[in-house]
Amino acid sequence: MAHPLPQTGPAVQYSPQDEAMFSKIGWRLLPLLIVCYMIAFLDRVNIGFAQLQMRESLNFSDAAYAFGAGVFFLGYFLCEVPSNLILEKIGARKTLLRIMFCWGIVASAMIYVTTPTMFYIARFLLGAFEAGFFPGIILYLTYWYPGPRRGKVIALFMTGATIAYLIAGPISGATMKYMDGLLDHRGWQWLFVTQGLPAAILGVFAFFYLEDKPEDAKWLTTDEKARLRKLLDDDAATVGAGHNSHGSFRELLALPQVWTMSLVYFLYLGATYVMVFWTPTLIKSWGVADVFTVGLLSSISPAVAMVAMVLIGRSSDKHNERRKHFFFCCALGFIGAIILVFAQGNIPLSIVGLVILSTGQSASTPLFFTATSEILPKALAAGGIALVSSLGNLGPSVMPSVVAMINKATGTPIASLYLVAGLWLVAGIILMMAVRPKTVAVPQLATA
Repeated sequence: MAHPLPQTGPAVQYSPQDEAMFSKIGWRLLPLLIVCYMIAFLDRVNIGFAQLQMRESLNFSDAAYAFGAGVFFLGYFLCEVPSNLILEKIGARKTLLRIMFCWGIVASAMIYVTTPTMFYIARFLLGAFEAGFFPGIILYLTYWYPGPRRGKVIALFMTGATIAYLIAGPISGATMKYMDGLLDHRGWQWLFVTQGLPAAILGVFAFFYLEDKPEDAKWLTTDEKARLRKLLDDDAATVGAGHNSHGSFRELLALPQVWTMSLVYFLYLGATYVMVFWTPTLIKSWGVADVFTVGLLSSISPAVAMVAMVLIGRSSDKHNERRKHFFFCCALGFIGAIILVFAQGNIPLSIVGLVILSTGQSASTPLFFTATSEILPKALAAGGIALVSSLGNLGPSVMPSVVAMINKATGTPIASLYLVAGLWLVAGIILMMAVRPKTVAVPQLATA
């Protein structure tokens, strides 16, 4: 029988000293990690904006673009689990240096793409090198925060993606419009260079700035290190209750909840990246021709979603509940997609639909990975988080091509929104049906 997700129960209370300690950790780690995730997200999704010029310059078909967009996640799938296992052995600093430096170079090298084959290879390598970044950071945060603190912390970390999507439109649109022709390069080429090189630079900085574990942090006092270790050990004992795990990969594959969570992630991440890759094209189909205007309109929904995802993450922590909060986010994704279907190009109503969809889209992932980090025994956390993320990332590897076929067959991007709505709804229902609220209350931690 699958071990139930720890979903509901009384909120854990921390002492003022603990709160001050977590605040110190947050201010030290989160600003850099958020900026790194911003760059990671930009390099992953800027293809959605670049294709507005790229397909014209290189004469790429919709099918070629969709396959190139999706093959990124194939490289991600193949390398994600090994990357997280390596992180556990060599630490976050060396792992982030390897990941970010390599993906920054490959992202910048996209300026040399001239054929579909080169496009596919570059996107595959980008996915392979970036693999392990997101699950690696989630694993890294478990070294610093016990479970009851992770909902809000992961949500704060993931504001990096929402901030990136907020600025991606205006920055990408401005780069393609105003740098087009500079030094005999097209705007889409400058887009890859200006958003790729910062990753390599940040990777070097992170290596010298971060510590692999709390015990290495000179900015924590001896008492803070001891208290944090006790909180983490108590949390690991609670989360691992009922698991007699020795950390083998065979054990991991035998956990039914790993496959359930992977299926849920496959469905809703597929829906998410359909919108990420095709939103610029969708906005253009409303009659908006200027690439800078497309970018501005695409930035409206992330501005609202960024606030909502933190509030939803905070509510999830306050009630020590993930399951219903996640379903609520999936329902928002479904409702937003349906509004877009019936808006039929009505720009104000379409923007409302995008805002609702983006809110559910942004807030769902931190809830999902908080729950995933809570369900796995400590010995399996590194491989488990990566395996769920890796299998789930197969969704974005196939969905862009499916959407391209739907759009080609119907002649409009509106039809594929039914697929997006369905994926969101099914993901929420599966999690609600397959995951049961916990039956053992989370113990109260003593306050100082």
